[in-house]
Amino acid sequence: MARRVLVTGVDTFWGGRVAQALEREPSVDLVLGMGTGEPKVPLERTEFVRADQTYSILSRIVRATRVDTVVHTFLVTNSSVMTGRALHEVNVIGTLNLLAAAGASGTTVRHVIVKSSTHVYGSSPGDPAWFREDARRSAPVTTQLERSLLEVEALVRDFAEDNPQVAVTVLRFANVLGSDIVTPVSTDLRRRLLPAIAGYDPLVQFVEEDDVVRSLEHVALRRIDGLYNVAGAGKLPWSEVAHLGGARLLPLSPVAPRLVCAPLLRLARLELPPELEALARYGRGVDTSRLVETGFSYRFTSAGAVGSFARANNLRRSVGQGPVYRYERDLEQFFRHSRAVVREGE
Repeated sequence: MARRVLVTGVDTFWGGRVAQALEREPSVDLVLGMGTGEPKVPLERTEFVRADQTYSILSRIVRATRVDTVVHTFLVTNSSVMTGRALHEVNVIGTLNLLAAAGASGTTVRHVIVKSSTHVYGSSPGDPAWFREDARRSAPVTTQLERSLLEVEALVRDFAEDNPQVAVTVLRFANVLGSDIVTPVSTDLRRRLLPAIAGYDPLVQFVEEDDVVRSLEHVALRRIDGLYNVAGAGKLPWSEVAHLGGARLLPLSPVAPRLVCAPLLRLARLELPPELEALARYGRGVDTSRLVETGFSYRFTSAGAVGSFARANNLRRSVGQGPVYRYERDLEQFFRHSRAVVREGE
C-alpha cells in the first residue's frame, strides 16, 4: 500500500534530509513538508506548506491530505538558538497541535514518529554507564531544554495510551556530528577550540548525521513503534573529541563556567549552552541494542561520527564552502508540474 507521509520542519536540516530520503522510496506516494521558512535543500516531489512555529494549521492539512504517517523533526534540541519561551512554544505547543491533528476524529494517521534527544536523561555524577530507554534520569531537571523535551515525551506517551490504533515511535538521538550539520560542538570544533571543564574529561557518544536520517526512515517505512536510543557504538573522552576534530581544549572554570568565562567564550565566539556544559562535565552513554534488534545497522561509531565531521571540515578549509541552495517557489512549481518539462523515461 502506498504511503502518504507528512514531515514537519522541512525547512530545517533534519526535515529536509528526511524528505529527500523519503522521495527516493517507491512505496511513498506523497511527501508533504511543513515549515516556518523555505526549504534549504532541493526537493524533487515534496509538496511544501508554510506554517507558524506552533503548527496551528496542522489539523486542516492532515484532514485535507489524508496522510497516514507523520515524522516530527521540528523539535529544538539546542537552547542557544531561541529564548526559553519560544523553545516551549515550538517544542511543547507545536507537538500538542501535531498530536491533536493525529488523534482527531476520522483521522487517517496510523503512525507518528517523534525525533527527540538523549538530553532527556541529563548529565550528572550519579548516572549509569549506559542509559536504557526505561531508565529514569539521576538528577532533577536543570535546563529549559530538558524540561521542554520531557514535556513533549509525556504528551506523546499520553497520546499513545489514548490512541492504540496509532503506532507511536520516539527516537532519542545522541549529540550529532557529520559532514554538514551545524551544532554547538561542530561550531566550536570549526573554531579549533572545544570548551572543557577544568578537571573533567568525560566519556561521550555521538551519532553521525546520515545514521540519524537512516534511522528515521527505517522506523517510518517499517512502521516500527516504541522508544529507542540512537547513538554510535562506543564512548570516547571529551579530550579525544577535540583531538580527532582538529581542535584544542579550552579549559574553563569548574565553578559556573558559562558565567565566569562568558567574556572569553564571547571573544572566541564559542558556544556552550547549559545542556552542553553538563555533558562536558559528566558525559553520557546510552544503550542502543533495542534499535539494533529491529534490524537497523549503524554505519558509524561515535568516533566515526567525529571522524566524518573532521574529514568534511578539513575539505571545507581547503576548498571553501560550496554553493548554498535557495528555494524559489515559482521555479520549483514549474519543474514539478509544467508539461514543458521532459520527465526521465518519457
